[in-house]
Amino acid sequence: MARVAFIGLGVMGYPMAGHIAKGGHEVSVYNRTTTKAEAWVKEFGGSHGSTPAEAAKDCDYVFCCVGNDNDLRSVTLGEGGAFETVKEGAIFIDNTTASAAIARELNKAAATKKFDFLDAPVSGGQAGAENGVLTVMIGGDEAIYEKAKPVIDCYARMVGLMGPAGSGQLTKMVNQICIAGLVQGLSEGIHFGQNAGLNIEAVMGVISKGAAQSWQMKNRWKTMDAGEYEHGFAVDWMRKDLSIVLNEARTNGANLPVTALVDQFYSEVQKMSGNRWDTSSLLARLKNAG
Repeated sequence: MARVAFIGLGVMGYPMAGHIAKGGHEVSVYNRTTTKAEAWVKEFGGSHGSTPAEAAKDCDYVFCCVGNDNDLRSVTLGEGGAFETVKEGAIFIDNTTASAAIARELNKAAATKKFDFLDAPVSGGQAGAENGVLTVMIGGDEAIYEKAKPVIDCYARMVGLMGPAGSGQLTKMVNQICIAGLVQGLSEGIHFGQNAGLNIEAVMGVISKGAAQSWQMKNRWKTMDAGEYEHGFAVDWMRKDLSIVLNEARTNGANLPVTALVDQFYSEVQKMSGNRWDTSSLLARLKNAG
């Protein structure tokens, strides 16, 4: 068993850190809101640090799951950041969905301090984190990946090495591109079926067994049909992710017309006060437009 730190106890990080503790590892946590860290320790044991540096000290593995590039830079390279104390030979695993550029930056900074870095964004949402069945896309060195994988497996169902530093973040961008188009297509399908007077349950029962099937269809059609949008990844978070995608596309020359359009649709959902609705709320926009 290893000494592990986990920085960031949001809706994803809190249960992820919990699964690592349940895996038998000694876990130290840090969260910007101390009461959240105290609640985690009360539930899972271990300890909490007053800074990321304090939590990370003497740990074999340091995990991180925060909001964006700026948050990530703050808890790693900022004053009291984890990179001040991560020991030589340790592995820093970043589960934040962030840019490939900052992944490469942190990988380089880690190398100068003689510890290793993996960018390891996740997919599967809050439910996946709570049930320990996330998909993890990893960028980094293969030997380091193999060493860290048994600990990552504590909260994951699927873990894959995608390539060198930054490749995990780039793979997560592909994931979000695909989801954006899928959710818009599903929203339009349900909207069309409702307007046509079809029994949506019957429709989904048939087409979910054919080429149209997807995770989004299986897990979201019922709540979408009921007009309920409180069941997953928030619109604000999706727009953050799509911003990262579109910025990267400007760099690598990829043409993403559908992704750009769906991002605009999500901005319209935000104007409907749907910031915290889940991503399937694209259907609400269609109904509002009608």
